[in-house]
Amino acid sequence: MGTRAYYSPIRAEAARITRRAILETSHQLFLEQGFAATSIADIAAAAGVARPTVLSVFGTKATLLKEVVDVAMAGDDGPLPVAQQPWFQPVWRATTAGGCLDAYARVCLLIGRRASGVIEVVRRASDEGPEVAELWDVLQRNRRFGAGTIVARVREIGRTKRGLTEQQAGDQLFMVNDSSHYLTLVTERGWEEPTFERWLASNMRHNVLG
Repeated sequence: MGTRAYYSPIRAEAARITRRAILETSHQLFLEQGFAATSIADIAAAAGVARPTVLSVFGTKATLLKEVVDVAMAGDDGPLPVAQQPWFQPVWRATTAGGCLDAYARVCLLIGRRASGVIEVVRRASDEGPEVAELWDVLQRNRRFGAGTIVARVREIGRTKRGLTEQQAGDQLFMVNDSSHYLTLVTERGWEEPTFERWLASNMRHNVLG
């Protein structure tokens, strides 16, 4: 007869709190110091945990960076992927092609607000080792795939610009949905977010719908 696994809600909640503290601290330190200059010891000290605790939860610094990016993009540390998050649903509920792209511009604004800084950390650290380089490649592939799914939805409920293939439309959207635009225009140049959102939506409509 096997032994029953012991589950403690108090321990589970403590583990979640610890994990969240490590993620939040890592996010801040990666933004302030960069990936290479931030050590696991730095993160542990700032989060108020032991260094082995950070390693036992995340394994490597590159894995920790990936988790930081995932949480920043999704807006929480839950299991739902970005496209299933409540704030993404207006994209799927839109009934016109233009409305779909307007909703997607809003999505890109939200992702830019939360994640543009740490995504830039990944880009700058992509030559630090194969794990971070792979993370950067995955982010780009996911962004391209996301653009493709939006174009597919646009073509379901409307149509793209005459003479524009589905792949070309996806490429156009891929060029616009880059979170570095938020970093440049809002964070660095001081654009107001509503102005940035209108700029995104206008470019998406122009490039994809004509």
